[in-house]
Amino acid sequence: MTDFIQSALRVIDIEKQAIEGLVQSCDQHFSEACETILKGQGRVVVTGMGKSGHIANKIAATLASTGSPAFYVHPGEASHGDLGMFTKQDVVLALSNSGETAELVSLLPVLKRIGCSIISMTGNPNSTLAKNSDIHLYAGVEKEACPLGLAPTASTTASLVLGDALAVSLLEARGFTAEDFALSHPGGSLGRKLLLTNSDIMHSDERLPLVTQQATVKEAVFEMSAKGLGMTGVVDQQGILVGIFTDGDLRRWMDKDQVNLSTVITEVMTKNSVTSKPATLAAETLSLMEQKKISALFIVDAQHKPLGALNMHDMLKAGVI
Repeated sequence: MTDFIQSALRVIDIEKQAIEGLVQSCDQHFSEACETILKGQGRVVVTGMGKSGHIANKIAATLASTGSPAFYVHPGEASHGDLGMFTKQDVVLALSNSGETAELVSLLPVLKRIGCSIISMTGNPNSTLAKNSDIHLYAGVEKEACPLGLAPTASTTASLVLGDALAVSLLEARGFTAEDFALSHPGGSLGRKLLLTNSDIMHSDERLPLVTQQATVKEAVFEMSAKGLGMTGVVDQQGILVGIFTDGDLRRWMDKDQVNLSTVITEVMTKNSVTSKPATLAAETLSLMEQKKISALFIVDAQHKPLGALNMHDMLKAGVI
């Protein structure tokens, strides 16, 4: 009887080795491929047949969503009219494990005549495709995870990972931000998470917990209880945020027996508190809160006047967490 777990572990081990083998592919050729795409005035046209075609399609989608305009073209369709999609300014990324896929090889003369830059990703640096490319990226594997050595498994995994490495390297080089990513992901929960800004979910106006510098701890506690955010901001006469006092601060001071309800709030507040801006993505603010290990903060304007406040519960309700 087949031992399913052992089969699965063997496949995972083989594919893990295939990924580890890609370290040697992160060389000068990889850098040249990135530079070529960065300098390109057109788009990245990704192509491949069969299982490589599925991987090529995914790589094109990843490139497109991370700042490198790209699309997939089926090589069989390309020779029947879709070559009209290619321009001289485009960079072609062609995937083939053997490097001898007939549908791809047949496109080479036309692509060269058009003037496209050609980057190939194969498991055979001596193949026709590799030799006729401007840049070759090696994605070879020692063996497939398929025990028959026939079904593309480890080789497609290696190509997929190398494609991801290419896309992320380009993303970082372009300085692609979360805001940029949000523009290409407006739909679904991911899009909502990325498009929400602080101003979309923050408490503002009469819901904003604020006391003056002359307030006592008792008054600050009343304000915290009334607004339900577990904190209050402290503002000066100009309305500028000069401090913050939270229910956590109250507990810590009470434990030390260093405060009573008549204490002036400025004696126990936290100065120079962490803040964010209204237009900042809520996802970025969440990252900041996690980094600083805080559960709430104020949203301020350029003069450091509080415009809003939010906490982790607000992030959870909005689907940012």
